[in-house]
Amino acid sequence: MMRDVVVAAAFLFAAAGAARAEPNLGNWSVGAGDDGQITASLHASNKLITGGGALGYSPVLTLACRPDGEPRWSEWLQLNDAVSASRKITISVIVDGGGKTDESWEVGPRRRTLVRDGDDGIKRLVSANRLTLSWRFGLLSGRGEADFELAGLSEAIGRIAASCKTDPP
Repeated sequence: MMRDVVVAAAFLFAAAGAARAEPNLGNWSVGAGDDGQITASLHASNKLITGGGALGYSPVLTLACRPDGEPRWSEWLQLNDAVSASRKITISVIVDGGGKTDESWEVGPRRRTLVRDGDDGIKRLVSANRLTLSWRFGLLSGRGEADFELAGLSEAIGRIAASCKTDPP
């Protein structure tokens, strides 16, 4: 009986040690894209109501690194509803509740992906805890806003950079 308790305690101690050794990625999901990009994705903590108004969804922020090619780093925001812009859109960015900065993002395929290339966008997030992105869906369609809790971001960026064989931004 006592031996079983000691074995169970040793098992729990070993499991706790193994869990501590694994970096804490928070809610980030790290993987590889079909085109060879290494990605880390995070769902927004809030929900947007779809155009029909019946269902809600959380936009997804993805940070990516291309092992070969330029630009090496990029970030994108995946939406379920299309924006009316066809080439570029202005996104308002607030990091850790600070001042608002407007950035120009490219409108991607089917107008449901907003993309920003370069490592400067990722650099602004490295020490951040929270990110808020807001944009206009269209002239009469209203605004969208996505809030992201960035716990585990530095570990996710480190894992992306290591897999991409480059330095973190």
